[in-house]
Amino acid sequence: MTEIAADPPRATGPLAGLVVVDLSTTLPGAQATQFLSDAGADVVLVEPPGGSGIRRDPGWPGLLRGKRSVTLDLGGPEGRTSLEGLLATADVVVTTMRPAAAERLGLTAGRLAERHPRLVAAMITGWGSTGPWADYKGYEALIMAKTGVLHSKRQLSPGPDPAYVSVPYASFGAAHTAVQGILAALIERESSGLGQVVETNLVTGVGAYDTYNWFYEMILRRFPDAFQPQVAAFDPEGRPQSRLMYALLVGATKDGTWIQAAHTAPRLMQAWLTELGLAEEVTQPKWAGFPDLPTADLRHEWWVKMLERVRERTREEWEEVFARNSNVFAEQFRNPDEALDHPQLRHEGRTVTVEDPDLGPVRQPSTLVHVADGPLSAIRRAPRAGEHSAETLRAAAARRAEPVAPSPPEAGLPLAGVTILELGGMFAAPYGATLLTDLGARVIKIEPLDGDLIRHVMAFPEAGGAKVLQGKESVALDLHRPEGRAAVLELVGRCDVVFHCFRVGVVERLGLDEASLKAINPDLVYLSSPGYGTDGPYAGKPAYAPSIGAASGISVTDAPLAPTDPQDLEDVMRGARHLYAGGTVPAVQSDGVAALGVGSALMLGLYAQRRGIRLQGMKTSMLASCTQALITRNTSYAARPEPAVVDADFRGLGPLYRLYRASDGWVFLAAPSRGEWEGLVEALDDPELGADRFASAAGRAEHARELEAVLERVFAMRPKDQWETDLTKEDLGCVAVAGENSEWVMQTDEFHAAGYAVDAVSPIFDEHRRVAPPYRFSRSTTKADSGCTLGQHTDAVLREIGYDDERIAALRDSGIVR
Repeated sequence: MTEIAADPPRATGPLAGLVVVDLSTTLPGAQATQFLSDAGADVVLVEPPGGSGIRRDPGWPGLLRGKRSVTLDLGGPEGRTSLEGLLATADVVVTTMRPAAAERLGLTAGRLAERHPRLVAAMITGWGSTGPWADYKGYEALIMAKTGVLHSKRQLSPGPDPAYVSVPYASFGAAHTAVQGILAALIERESSGLGQVVETNLVTGVGAYDTYNWFYEMILRRFPDAFQPQVAAFDPEGRPQSRLMYALLVGATKDGTWIQAAHTAPRLMQAWLTELGLAEEVTQPKWAGFPDLPTADLRHEWWVKMLERVRERTREEWEEVFARNSNVFAEQFRNPDEALDHPQLRHEGRTVTVEDPDLGPVRQPSTLVHVADGPLSAIRRAPRAGEHSAETLRAAAARRAEPVAPSPPEAGLPLAGVTILELGGMFAAPYGATLLTDLGARVIKIEPLDGDLIRHVMAFPEAGGAKVLQGKESVALDLHRPEGRAAVLELVGRCDVVFHCFRVGVVERLGLDEASLKAINPDLVYLSSPGYGTDGPYAGKPAYAPSIGAASGISVTDAPLAPTDPQDLEDVMRGARHLYAGGTVPAVQSDGVAALGVGSALMLGLYAQRRGIRLQGMKTSMLASCTQALITRNTSYAARPEPAVVDADFRGLGPLYRLYRASDGWVFLAAPSRGEWEGLVEALDDPELGADRFASAAGRAEHARELEAVLERVFAMRPKDQWETDLTKEDLGCVAVAGENSEWVMQTDEFHAAGYAVDAVSPIFDEHRRVAPPYRFSRSTTKADSGCTLGQHTDAVLREIGYDDERIAALRDSGIVR
């Protein structure tokens, strides 16, 4: 039974003593401050009379946990005066206002520098503070529509149309890049004594998720005749088209449990086929070239064979297979609530229950980062609106205003001088360090002699690793040879951070575990970021984005499960197509969620180090990070309202937050709040919308299908771009849905001109565009480097640690370095 946590003392965790004023009213700000609160910061949530809109989200007890709440009317002078008092006591303020609203409250870089020179102000917006869309409403789905994610996920829907995406990827991306920016600004403040503004937005938040398709899309345009474009996972008749379909098979067991396989390495695929009893059959001439089968009929026939073999056994029987054969593994699809019962999360104490005086027991994920003793801090219940107003505002009123500081100096890269040593491969952990290179960190990546596997996942050489290697230095050496390990140990003494993503036991066998490295460098920040954990029942299991998506609830959130009859093959195939689209489309997936969590963990470790705090046993995991991204759906209590679920056609969550077909494509309408209805009726100017049955929110809910039918007719009358122009001019949320994959959309001229993509120069791809750094500072700078070739920096780094040319040549001749 899950232990119910008592209400613990506030000042625990590496950020204890840090005061954060939370002015956010939407999910990304709430998630950013939740992370800071979980790490020990004293977060003061400022709510309007009547309470924050966050409280309408079923997951609000998880989002608001551990915070203090004060009620202020910021529309009046008294409320603004009280806010000034709060800011005078604070280290950080977080807002999710649009730029014009922030300016009205005086939350601009210049005015904050005058009044509160040490304050770090994080401003999270939908589209950024500048550019053509800065004043657009920042609803999650608008960003996902305009950036092409809804097009990328189109196979979720029954036809070829764009599909609504339910996981709040953009919000989580903006939240964690805000956390990283805040901690970088606090590190810079340690030397300058000054705060600054840091901006993040949902668009560049989306840009963090793609693993390698950005460069695939770029190559297709540069060399249109050299490569065949990737096709959709299934053809219009529902037959598989991708070779990955077999390695990442989605199937139903005999008793109707859906499982997600993960056998991408050749040896794992061979073990998988052997277990299915198909290893001998695949060698027959008919299946020559497997998994690249030449015709749709052959691909479909082999897919059906595998599905039939999976449904011959029950879930329990398959679990026995996974227990005895370490090379065969599939995850059970869980919904977000079921995910918190995952054996690995239970083993690590990552599921906690907090007693709430009004709600009763509230179950939720623990902190994203754990240390040797467990969670970073004990989880506290969420406050009632205004619960701490009197005491907090009294203390703030007694605080004197800070003296006006001189004009703040320009600052350089906030992580200049920080060196990070990266051990491990692929994307889910390494891209967390890639993000920090934009902040100025030096990241030295240790690679095997034949390179990180991600370099080889695409037909075009090096394209697979181009994004995750941005800004890094590559040192290619053999960690299994004593001379290779000796070089790494020399480097450890010169580094601030070491992190790895190996499965259980690997770093211990190599002598690169935390205890061994801290014996060399006691001040080292050491982070473990495996797929599942550093010990426990799943610590040795392979972890890939689709399997983690299945385990965490991400796949089922995007692709809700319908009841399945495992004896009905057509039903099984239909469900398999649906779930495959939910978990494997690369535009947004679990790898990116995990990487964002790693980036925040690395920054937390660095800032704790600057405060003289040594965190022992610091760890994240892909699975744990994904449960954090779904905290609004996996926080549960007796009276929790049912979370909204996408409709059967994957259009959206209701008539006012939904995809509509325009005369030349699609638009997404986002006008769900009560205050937006009258403006929408006036802007659309259709008499049916003025009918009495639509006059109230209750009436619109009761007659939702009728309202959808009216809006479908109205939106079909004009082109999508015209609708975007007309409705955004009236301050209504509506954008044209991009008709290409997001990895291409975000590097087009339009997005480049808007600042979401920037220019870089690669030793492989020459001049190209990459996603812009997700942070913008008022004083500090960022950089946007490209990737590196295998072993490009081996000699230079070895010389740095005292190796001469003769010694390097000997290592190369011995096959130890490259």
